[in-house]
Amino acid sequence: MGKVKIAVPTKSYGGLEDSVSEVFGKAKTFTIVEVENGQIGSVHVIDNPAASYDYGSGPVAVKTLADLKIDFILASEFGPGASGLLEHHHIKKVLVKPNAKVADLVKENLAKFSV
Repeated sequence: MGKVKIAVPTKSYGGLEDSVSEVFGKAKTFTIVEVENGQIGSVHVIDNPAASYDYGSGPVAVKTLADLKIDFILASEFGPGASGLLEHHHIKKVLVKPNAKVADLVKENLAKFSV
């Protein structure tokens, strides 16, 4: 297993202790987790530039994450526009339960992150 970058739409700035947002495109933040050889490495949180958009937040969120070279996204939902763009950018989607803790979800899904 090599190095992968995972993004999780989150509710605030709690990093691995934060909860998954119920929404993807309008999530307040994205927690970015780097996993290398099955181990969690660096973790940082970024603001979602599309969080306050009335419309079109999904594509802007996808562009932000594509620019960061994200490999996987763990989210509780994906709109149709965001789903198509994620596929276009070869970013893999993993559906997870909303409100779950980021650290738990990353650990539960480690087997999916082999590239």
